[in-house]
Amino acid sequence: MSGTDELYPPAQYGWGWMLLALGIIALLILCAWLLLFLTKPRRGMVLYGDTQTSAPMTADVLTQLRQEYHERIAQIEADYRGGSLTARHANLELSRVVRTFVNEYSGLEAPVLALDDLVRLGVPPALIDALQRHYYPSIFRKGPAVDPIAGVEAAHKVVGSWH
Repeated sequence: MSGTDELYPPAQYGWGWMLLALGIIALLILCAWLLLFLTKPRRGMVLYGDTQTSAPMTADVLTQLRQEYHERIAQIEADYRGGSLTARHANLELSRVVRTFVNEYSGLEAPVLALDDLVRLGVPPALIDALQRHYYPSIFRKGPAVDPIAGVEAAHKVVGSWH
């Protein structure tokens, strides 16, 4: 046998590479845990139609919330009548205010849900009607916006009738 025919043992890896691999695995596990932790529903949040409520609001808080949102709607109307808001922008603000009210009142994340999602969830018809007849045509359709005064009435109806 010549010197070149000898067998060599397999190359050995240093401990640094093993620690790096374990660190990457630990990082992946941590990322998966964070993803699950950050995306699970919050404890106090109640999805619409959910029969369990962890912290129901008192009647006084609900009345105050309704009053606050009626005032916001009235301010949008005053700004529109005063000329500081266009019809399209007034309807956009009304849509935002109504969706935020629904979110604060019920926990339903209405500000980020599309109209189809809200219909699928079975929300009360006052919200669907306001979005379909007043806000969506003004926001998404080309041409003149729908009269915001009718949108103001629809917003008051949503705030007043939401259960």
